[in-house]
Amino acid sequence: MAAATLAIGLFGVPLAIGLAQFALTEERGALQQVADFTAQSVVTDLAHDDIPSALPVSRDDTELALYNDEGKRILGRGPRSGDAQVGQALNGRISQTRTAHDLVVTVPVSGEHDINGVVRAAMPLASIYRGLVPVWLGMLGLAGLVLAVVWALARRQATRLARPLDDLARDAERLGDGDFSVQSSAAGIAEIDSVGHALNSTASRLDALLARERAFSADASHQLRTPLAGLRLRLESTLDQPRPDWRSAVADSIDVTDRLEKTIDELLLLAREHAGRHGAPADIHALVAEIEGGWTRRLADSGRALELVVAPALPTPQASAAATRQVLAVLLDNAELHGAGTVRVTVREAGEAIAVDVSDEGAGLDPETLPAAFSSRPEGAPRHGIGLALARRLAEAEGGRLVLAQASPPVFTVFIPSRWEQESDADEDHRRDVPDVQLSGAERG
Repeated sequence: MAAATLAIGLFGVPLAIGLAQFALTEERGALQQVADFTAQSVVTDLAHDDIPSALPVSRDDTELALYNDEGKRILGRGPRSGDAQVGQALNGRISQTRTAHDLVVTVPVSGEHDINGVVRAAMPLASIYRGLVPVWLGMLGLAGLVLAVVWALARRQATRLARPLDDLARDAERLGDGDFSVQSSAAGIAEIDSVGHALNSTASRLDALLARERAFSADASHQLRTPLAGLRLRLESTLDQPRPDWRSAVADSIDVTDRLEKTIDELLLLAREHAGRHGAPADIHALVAEIEGGWTRRLADSGRALELVVAPALPTPQASAAATRQVLAVLLDNAELHGAGTVRVTVREAGEAIAVDVSDEGAGLDPETLPAAFSSRPEGAPRHGIGLALARRLAEAEGGRLVLAQASPPVFTVFIPSRWEQESDADEDHRRDVPDVQLSGAERG
């Protein structure tokens, strides 16, 4: 509105002034014609020292007067004595002058040898300006119409711009309050839509990040709760049934505590972004030795056995030792808690990866509930397979894969990459779209 008002002012005011100047020029020319015609009509009478009986008829707002050679008014309307303009005409010059109130034109009436008189024609300026009032009012009305149209367009455009900005402000406030389900709708304005897209992307990333953090916290707490429960049972058993070899029970408890401390350190390391790729690479034979030393006795206490089969000449894995250890710990935990019979761990080469199969002789899992075992456990759901979601994420973070090769008896297979490949965004999206559970015949084989 300010810009439109300024533009109208810069255009309209000079135009109004120009119209006034044009009207004055036109009126000056009209008075000049009237004065010339009157001078021609009285020249004969004045040459014979006669006074004309009348002057030509003029408009009511025009003063027309005839003066003699002495500057005295002898006919018409005007000052009784000639003014400065009349004096100039008596000197033989035509005068066109605008005074404070009138527009005056004087024309000399010339005889054969001298000037016999002067014709004076005058028009009040107020009369000229009154004739311009309708034009000026029309211009003012047109300017008002233009400003009204500009106001309507500006209000519409302001509303069009303000509404999506208000929506963005509300969405940003909701995002700040922790509502990550915010999805800004398109406004049809490229710049605002760009901001809305960035806000939606931020909300999605925060939502995914929070979900991953919550899932990781739940899964990690489960990983810590199991050894703590075992440690508590061992200590309570020692207190309830004192044995001469209580020192060995304490030593076993210290070993469990050490493993628990190591698990905490590894989980904290893996919780950091890209921790796996910067961690120490796994030594598959050292991991097998750890499994044999830690799980043989643990399974034996439950009346079960551990069987290890390791292929010779395995390639060097590129996954971190911390991630690989935790994945295998999850699978062995599930085999101990929910399986039966002998637990078998088979390490073999699988193309450009090392495959580790963990199986037992239990009844297995229901194929219809398998996908839930690989996702975060909703509140109130059973704990069966809770650590599989953590194991899956850890394996994928290392460029590997965790699949269920066989449902009954259950066989879980971890593929550990033996070399890294730079993964594009499209490859990563494709890998995330692949189902977590694979039950193809090739995998069963």
